[in-house]
Amino acid sequence: MKVLNLWEFFVAVILGLVEGLTEFAPVSSTGHMIIVDDMLLQSKELFSKEVANTFKVVIQLGSIMAVVILFRERFIQLLSLKQFVGKKGTQENQLNLKIILVGLLPAGILGFLFEDYIDEYLFSINTVLVGLVVGAFLMIAADLLRPKTNIIQTVDQISYRQAFWIGLFQCLALWPGFSRSGSTISGAVLLGLNHRTAADFTFIMAVPIMLGASTLSLLKNWQYFTIDALPFFIAGFISAFIFALLSIKFFLKLINKIKLIPFAIYRIVLAALIYVFFVM
Repeated sequence: MKVLNLWEFFVAVILGLVEGLTEFAPVSSTGHMIIVDDMLLQSKELFSKEVANTFKVVIQLGSIMAVVILFRERFIQLLSLKQFVGKKGTQENQLNLKIILVGLLPAGILGFLFEDYIDEYLFSINTVLVGLVVGAFLMIAADLLRPKTNIIQTVDQISYRQAFWIGLFQCLALWPGFSRSGSTISGAVLLGLNHRTAADFTFIMAVPIMLGASTLSLLKNWQYFTIDALPFFIAGFISAFIFALLSIKFFLKLINKIKLIPFAIYRIVLAALIYVFFVM
């Protein structure tokens, strides 16, 4: 097995850091990857474009693993496995797999139908810039127009109708730069969830759809798991897992205090910097 040189290790760790910090924050991991990798680090020059793309799927799995660890109690309850770990389910737990499935259906169907079109036509700097800015305005609107009464305080209060509408908002994330967390949390807040509950439901719902998409992508690109590339993948995966674990904990403590507008402002500034330095 190849030993990574210092630069390869640096690139793997930094890209894992970027993935871990941005995948579940409403700031667009795609936008940050364009800046850090496509324009600065150029991971495709280390091995190949195909290996670099596969690496980004691997580090996304690291972020997904962090969510599974942080929400393990909820996932155990959803899968009805509490009896195997010595804990009893509680009567108030109402969130179930059917509600999650209802939330996943819209984006799952559209993503399946338009995957090739999205990959071919929508992954560019200009489309990401549009996603960053329009997504930012959606987040601002969510904070300004959210209901002020009868606020849903826990994911156990989410109805099938609300889950479906949140799923429709998640469809916006099929446009690169929009951000799955940004669009889904915004939609949930507009539907009456408090920000922390919206984030909780977004993260729980993200696991199956991201895991499914990542698994399919890895199966298509399994030939790029070579002996030479494996240490690069492992370093990135571990980095993404650690930084996602830290960032999600921090974000969940912060979101009810600062809401979405500060993240929206950050997205607009990020889009402006990308435009000025890499487009003009």
